[in-house]
Amino acid sequence: MYSTTYCGFCFMAKRLLRARGIPFDDVDVTGDRETRARIVAETGHRTVPVIFIDDRFIGGSDELHDLDRAGDLEVLRPETPSP
Repeated sequence: MYSTTYCGFCFMAKRLLRARGIPFDDVDVTGDRETRARIVAETGHRTVPVIFIDDRFIGGSDELHDLDRAGDLEVLRPETPSP
């Protein structure tokens, strides 16, 4: 996930992933115009968060929440080791 420190949608996306127990990497692009320009060029997505799942671009916070409502985030939950 690419995010900024001042983005409410970034905060909501991170909160959802944490609540579902889904690990994620967060790349802070606050003030990083070069990385943001690269992300826009690669995805066409101009706002943060920019979220990838297994290297596949899924969109932003709205798309992440749509996946959750559809039950599709469950498959991303890390497996718990057997005792």
